Amino acid sequence: MKIAIEGCCHGHLDSIYSSIADLEARNNYTVDLLLICGDFQAVRNEGDLQCMAVPDKYRQLGEFYKYYIGEKTAPILTIIIGGNHEASNYFWELFHGGWVAPNIYFLGFAGSVLVNGIRISGASGIYKGYHFNQGYFERQPYSKNNLHSIYHIRESAIRQLSLLPPSSPSSPPAIFLSHDWPVNITSYASPSNLNQLLRRKPYFKQEVSEGRLGSPPLMGLLQVLKPRWWFSAHLHVGFDVRVWWEEPPTQSATERPLGEATIEKVANPDEIEIDDEEFGSTAQTSTSTSTLASALPLSSSTPTPAPSALLPPLPPSTNPDEITLDDLDGDVAFDVAMPPPLSPPVESNALFPSGETGWYTQFVALDKCLPQRKFLEVIDVDTPGSPSFTSTSSSAPVSAEPVTSPSLLKQTEKATSPSSQPVLTFDPQWLAITRAFHSHISLTHQQKPFPNEATAREMVAKELAWVKEHIEEEGKIRVEDVQQFVRTAPGPESIPGGVGGKGKSGVGRGGNGRWEQPPAYSNPQTEAFCRMLMVSNFINQ
Repeated sequence: MKIAIEGCCHGHLDSIYSSIADLEARNNYTVDLLLICGDFQAVRNEGDLQCMAVPDKYRQLGEFYKYYIGEKTAPILTIIIGGNHEASNYFWELFHGGWVAPNIYFLGFAGSVLVNGIRISGASGIYKGYHFNQGYFERQPYSKNNLHSIYHIRESAIRQLSLLPPSSPSSPPAIFLSHDWPVNITSYASPSNLNQLLRRKPYFKQEVSEGRLGSPPLMGLLQVLKPRWWFSAHLHVGFDVRVWWEEPPTQSATERPLGEATIEKVANPDEIEIDDEEFGSTAQTSTSTSTLASALPLSSSTPTPAPSALLPPLPPSTNPDEITLDDLDGDVAFDVAMPPPLSPPVESNALFPSGETGWYTQFVALDKCLPQRKFLEVIDVDTPGSPSFTSTSSSAPVSAEPVTSPSLLKQTEKATSPSSQPVLTFDPQWLAITRAFHSHISLTHQQKPFPNEATAREMVAKELAWVKEHIEEEGKIRVEDVQQFVRTAPGPESIPGGVGGKGKSGVGRGGNGRWEQPPAYSNPQTEAFCRMLMVSNFINQ
């Protein structure tokens, strides 16, 4: 199966699909599946724009609405996660996952599905320590604070994802998507690879040297799940590294210096300043070492970071290419002494050495969809049951430029052929985890207590038996047999074909002429998912 992966979408769906069509034409192959690593911006109308955390001048409809209202159809099965610039109201409707448009599937705030037997899992949002241990308390209309906190990843999501089966050399390849990078993933890079990153992003140097670039809970998940591939975005730069779980031939771990501790401040020409006092100096982190570590059931055989490495990071220096909402938390003070960077178990001196064998996770960070950026990669993954299937997938990474030529744009509008589509099915392991943790999801600031790891695994095993008995009697369940796309909100008022407008749906302008946040919609896909699992639908309460 040939899979394309894209970094930050920022609403540029036409360009992404066109770039893939160009790659297909130039290389004489067909891409079967597209994965997008967040900042998707599923904006249906002007009201949704008010639920996206960006400055007013960046509130643009983008291109997604064309696929939502049926003007265009996604030519490739597309699976997405959320980032920190999203129409959060729409994603909340599909908390457990669902079709945001025909042929475009959202994994949910956390989720896992199977595509032709390949497990594709993901975590939406970004990490902020002061919301990590809280519940999902945000409700529409979102306050300024809640407009940001809703996309902060929660401990419950990490705990659930950590209960997925870990990969092994003999298992089918698994793929994980995140918006954030796992913290300190750069410590696994060769000196030349790291220096190349810092030449492109010199403002990362201090965070890299202090071992605090990225998300601590995601590093824990990486150490637990060990997927064959891990793709991220968010930092708007391409970066590749292999994390070895078994030492490759003729390769040994080495130490490398991370450079001088004194960093000269580098001005960033792309920076978009946002004056945001949403949390101010009073915000506190509630994440302790023991609490965060307990969220991740790390096997004793897994090479894990020292416990101190899981402490919440210091407030980051301004992240340039971000629409600087990352989260403007420079005012938040953490009284925490950071540890030195992690020492990787094995350091690879060559990025993708030919003929190399061994068990590893290939981490790939991708950029946003702009010219001269590494925003798109295409890989080959052997699926279970295929003649060429082996315990490790082959890879043929390809980068692309965004394409906007009319002829190629026309190619992307072709109707999809059901017979040629890969098969998207529910992941029975994730269904079991969802049932097991359903009563532990909190809709208030106060998170309910979680079971310990042993109890949680017993709960999941019990629910997996239930899933196999009640849902999978005749094999895997296709997602489309349970969830069908339904338009819950209108399209844009200002676009022909849109049915928006005040009085039609409640989406309209306030007394000051500004667009208001829309009402909360109940999504039939969430209702259908909950009926399948025989659990209550707390999303639409």
